[in-house]
Amino acid sequence: MVRTIELNKRQETILEIVKENGPITGENIAERLNLTRATLRPDLAILTMAGFLDARPRVGYFYTGKSGTQLLTENLNKLHVKDYQSIPVVVHENVSVYDAICTMFLEDVGTLFVVDQASLLVGVLSRKDLLRASIGKQELTNIPVNIIMTRMPNIAMCIKEDLVIDVAKKLIEKQIDALPIVKETEKGFEVIGRITKTNLTKAFLALAEGN
Repeated sequence: MVRTIELNKRQETILEIVKENGPITGENIAERLNLTRATLRPDLAILTMAGFLDARPRVGYFYTGKSGTQLLTENLNKLHVKDYQSIPVVVHENVSVYDAICTMFLEDVGTLFVVDQASLLVGVLSRKDLLRASIGKQELTNIPVNIIMTRMPNIAMCIKEDLVIDVAKKLIEKQIDALPIVKETEKGFEVIGRITKTNLTKAFLALAEGN
């Protein structure tokens, strides 16, 4: 359920005035409401920033005609991975499952990215991968992570210019908790960041709070 912005009575009245008479100046809107321009300034700012109104110098305000859903979609399409990414936690492909488990707990993350000698992405380790390997009588210190990790080309990735909404779709479709943010090189993909469900939650919360 999408929560839309709630307007007060005066803001709704301003919208109706602009719908019927736009483009219209702030002074003319104030006259119709028997208020000063200064009194209306916060309301006009809210309506403009929320996308209900647009303003042009020496012309005035006019109604955008956009629904709450359209405005939400426009705002979502302005959120990019680079603005919400966090630092990746990587391990080498020859590290043991035991060491990978320790790293995951110490770094308090749910996903580890596995790299080779050239520091290029070769795999991904999730909590499920490590839990699955822990069940049984294997000696975890003797099992390298490259045996249990998800390998290329079955790794979902993204780049920093991608939209947050597209990353959210990938996480849902793949039923995973995080994606590596990569930079393509001649030899492969270099891990430069990560984006997780927590990052996405922060992004959507910032959007809801108007930040």
